[in-house]
Amino acid sequence: MTDRELVVVGGGVIGLTCAFEAAANGWRTTIIDRDPGHGAGWAAAGMLAPTAEAHFGEEALVRLLVAGAQAWPTFARDLARQSQIDIGFEPTGTILVAKDGGDRAELRRIIELQRSLDLAVEDLRADDLREMEPSLSPALAGGALLPGDHQVSNRQLLAALMDANEALDVTFLRDEAIRASWGSQSATVDLASGRTLRTGALLLCLGARTSLIEAAIGHLPTVRPVKGHILRLRSDEPLLGRTIRATVRGRSVYLVPRRDGELVVGATVEERGFDERIQAGEVFSLLDDARRILPGVDELELVDVSCGLRPATSTNAPMIERIDDGPVLVATGHYRNGILLAPLTARIIIGELEGTPDPASALASAAGSRGDHR
Repeated sequence: MTDRELVVVGGGVIGLTCAFEAAANGWRTTIIDRDPGHGAGWAAAGMLAPTAEAHFGEEALVRLLVAGAQAWPTFARDLARQSQIDIGFEPTGTILVAKDGGDRAELRRIIELQRSLDLAVEDLRADDLREMEPSLSPALAGGALLPGDHQVSNRQLLAALMDANEALDVTFLRDEAIRASWGSQSATVDLASGRTLRTGALLLCLGARTSLIEAAIGHLPTVRPVKGHILRLRSDEPLLGRTIRATVRGRSVYLVPRRDGELVVGATVEERGFDERIQAGEVFSLLDDARRILPGVDELELVDVSCGLRPATSTNAPMIERIDDGPVLVATGHYRNGILLAPLTARIIIGELEGTPDPASALASAAGSRGDHR
């Protein structure tokens, strides 16, 4: 064990981003994960959507999401420079659409909330929608433009993070952490292989599997898995220029276009524990909703069907903090916003490691008034 040594348990988008920033700041860093670069981030769509993710009763969380979005341009440039990989960061905005009059009424409620939080929203008539995105259905009831909601290619992002960490000499242990314990000055991690690591700083980034590690953290909130199916389709040319988030008969669906003609369609919200099986009915529902918004979906090639387990807390807000002033830090519970909040989460964690708390840590604390605990 040496000074400025960090062990990160969990190699998803949060763990990889925190490791990248720690290594860039001179920390000798190790990541423990059987399959780093996958998890919920691999199955995600890569939306950076502080406005679209504004929900009633979550005003403090929205402020954290906005700060997360503001961190992205600099982070995207730094990561692209380090990895030499184009991560597909697209600051093109997002369009909300409603399929019919009932969906339009619900959209109105959401827009009023967004404006009450000083978020940028521009009303769009049905004619405006077709002018901006000619491939959309002509039968839509209207919508809104969210100029501050963007996207990144999630799988290219993960590839870039893997490369950047390797370039910074981060050590990858393809193993599973089964137990963590600590005193005032150091922490110990027991691995499934029988190996034990001792470190001066331990960061737990286990996402939906936070509750599965044996660790004496009394006030860690319960993090449950929320399943989401997601589809990837492909055409020779993109059908859309911007992300579309729609309400169809009260259900949410999104369509995220990539430059290479890929179209990401998602995502269901299912309380099924750790079940990661693909359900035919959920795939059908996603395709049916998507084709009502974008009729050209019928002609696309279906190239990938996957599902991920979002890590959700009772407040929908993450926990990003040091435990009891000791050597253990936690970054978990990001739910639908792991990719959006990854750079800001890393900044907060680095502030804790360096003893110079980032101002955003106050936003994270305000957003997550804890409900259920382990």
